[in-house]
Amino acid sequence: MTMHPDHNQDCALIALDWGTSSLRCYRFDAGGQVLERRAHPWGIMNLPAVAHGDDPQAPYRAALEAACGDWLQAAPKAPLIAAGMVGSKQGWREAAYLTVPLAPDRIGRQLTEVDTGLGRSLWIVPGLLENAALPNVMRGEETQVVGALQTRRDEELLIGLPGTHSKWVRVSAGRIEHFDTFMTGEVYGALCAHTILGRTMQKPDSPDDAAFVRGARVAQGAQGQAGVLSNIFSSRTLGLTGELPATAQPDYLSGLLIGHEIAALKSLHPAQQQAIILIGDPGLCRRYRLALELYGLGPVSEATDATETGLWTLARHAGLVA
Repeated sequence: MTMHPDHNQDCALIALDWGTSSLRCYRFDAGGQVLERRAHPWGIMNLPAVAHGDDPQAPYRAALEAACGDWLQAAPKAPLIAAGMVGSKQGWREAAYLTVPLAPDRIGRQLTEVDTGLGRSLWIVPGLLENAALPNVMRGEETQVVGALQTRRDEELLIGLPGTHSKWVRVSAGRIEHFDTFMTGEVYGALCAHTILGRTMQKPDSPDDAAFVRGARVAQGAQGQAGVLSNIFSSRTLGLTGELPATAQPDYLSGLLIGHEIAALKSLHPAQQQAIILIGDPGLCRRYRLALELYGLGPVSEATDATETGLWTLARHAGLVA
């Protein structure tokens, strides 16, 4: 839904999705509806260049003022909440991880307060930690999970967040019980840009679903038992033997990596009919849906506006809004 700016409407909350490379801002009314959205390139690794002297907060303050300073002035009593890497050790202020399992409403009750120097506090959402033999962390995705859960009451849910570092979150009886991370997106980008596999690839004009599905099937068969490190070389050899055109190789490799991710997911969560919710870029979610259905997992649906809904919900849990 497209929202149009209307500064005559009362602003009840200003919320930020503040990541590594971008800053997204949302202005809410008292009913939790988004009045206006904005997007800026001022992630924590790309803050405005300002002379800050002994004040390391100055670049964050400058980004905040440039992004939504007019909102802050127009609504001086509206609370300010932020999720994402702004709460990391490299961010404005570290918001300590909470350990799973936990109930989602506990996240909103343990926000970290930062004095912005602009006459109001910023409340930062904590990330989540799976404190196992191989620890797992997320920061930002927990807010999307909270948002997705507002419209679902399934006893058992698996929430997938495809991306650079794909997350899979198991929810049971309304509690976040466990999550796994797969570096599928980052590995795909590195393989295409920095290995011999990319030398024979050509970017197709449109997605090649047939090549993607061919790659996704690999982990299902006997060849998949050799493991992903062996299988990825087939992206090159199928091209050398004339079986895979250069324009099909990127989608084949994507399918192969996602196929191994879904195969591992199926072994970790063997329930065949567990409901799955995807959150993320529509094109990428479409690919994951293809792979999930190929592996007999689902039913699969997609959550929209999960970030906005999650930010509002956490602000409500924190008592920042009614």
